[in-house]
Amino acid sequence: MHIAHDDLLSDILGLLAGEHDPIANAANTAAAIWQHMDRINWAGFYFRQGETLVLGPFQGKPACVRIAMGQGVCGTAAVRRETILVEDVHAFPGHIACDAASNAEIVVPLMRDGVVIGVLDIDSPEIARFGPEEQALCERIAAAYVASLTG
Repeated sequence: MHIAHDDLLSDILGLLAGEHDPIANAANTAAAIWQHMDRINWAGFYFRQGETLVLGPFQGKPACVRIAMGQGVCGTAAVRRETILVEDVHAFPGHIACDAASNAEIVVPLMRDGVVIGVLDIDSPEIARFGPEEQALCERIAAAYVASLTG
């Protein structure tokens, strides 16, 4: 993992330490990702409400507010309960284009007690921007966010 990845994770762990509010922690996590991860154009959260993912704190252009479970990359990752890394979103069946500039995406489900409570979503204008290192980092960030919710 790159030193920048370690710095980002360390910064996020520091921001989450001692705070348990889900909105505050999502906002700071999205801001830290936005500030430290290069070549991205959106970073944020969607939170599950029934069979819908609803937009949470994010950095970037305005986004789709509601995504049905199973729809697009976010809804598919939530239903599959696994990270989805998409090299070219235009080749992903059912991709929901909130920003036409986005070309790659990584979505990590937020799992709490075996239940999907939302997703961490990061987009890039660069095709194939995300690889195994970013996946491992994003999964660690998502786990740290979920862990912060219990005090």
